[in-house]
Amino acid sequence: MTDDFAPDLIRVTDLDRKATEARLRVAHANGSLTLDELDERLANLWLTRTRRDLADLVRDLPAPPAPPPPPAPPKPDKARTAMKVLTAIWLSVSAVNLVIWVMVSLLSLDVAYPWFIWPLLPPGAVLGVLWWSGVGRTRS
Repeated sequence: MTDDFAPDLIRVTDLDRKATEARLRVAHANGSLTLDELDERLANLWLTRTRRDLADLVRDLPAPPAPPPPPAPPKPDKARTAMKVLTAIWLSVSAVNLVIWVMVSLLSLDVAYPWFIWPLLPPGAVLGVLWWSGVGRTRS
């Protein structure tokens, strides 16, 4: 069995034609093609049937520029992670202290002195100022 089927004889799709049209327009914008050459090639573009026909339209054009490399992934923000951990610790300690205060108040049948605000407010104020000032925010 002989292989009479060459890859350049495969029929093209409209998507292939549109990609070639974009390449021709870029070549015109770069000055590789005059307006008359662009018009002539665009007229012939929609008459093409095979990959060979499309290749003939762009054969003398410079290769398209390589796409830009993808942006580097962002580095982990250690300050943001630290702020999240500190906030979680502060919330946990504050919640435990509040629960203990509520239990003491319920068991004594009297509202106890709200001592839980002393470990709650000063560190909370410091964390609030740090968050407000931008510590841990993503820098652009």
